[in-house]
Amino acid sequence: MRWATFNRFEFEMPEEAVRDCHHQGQCDEDVAYWQGKIDLTHISDADLKAELKEYGAWEGTELNNRKVNEERIIWIAAGNIQEEKEDA
Repeated sequence: MRWATFNRFEFEMPEEAVRDCHHQGQCDEDVAYWQGKIDLTHISDADLKAELKEYGAWEGTELNNRKVNEERIIWIAAGNIQEEKEDA
């Protein structure tokens, strides 16, 4: 398991999810698969929206769908973990 740490929260992801959810090409199906398997229930909607808004890629009504927001944060987390691994 790997930890994804953000400003407002953190969560664990299986190593396989880290590999599957951030790679060349489309990751949407892989992220959707893992979205239901990674526990994000401890993260409030407000914290999730605020965290994603900081990335500047989404705002306003784009951040109103919890499922889509969870998929976004999983994708970002996988990329962050991979980068941390490469930098180590």
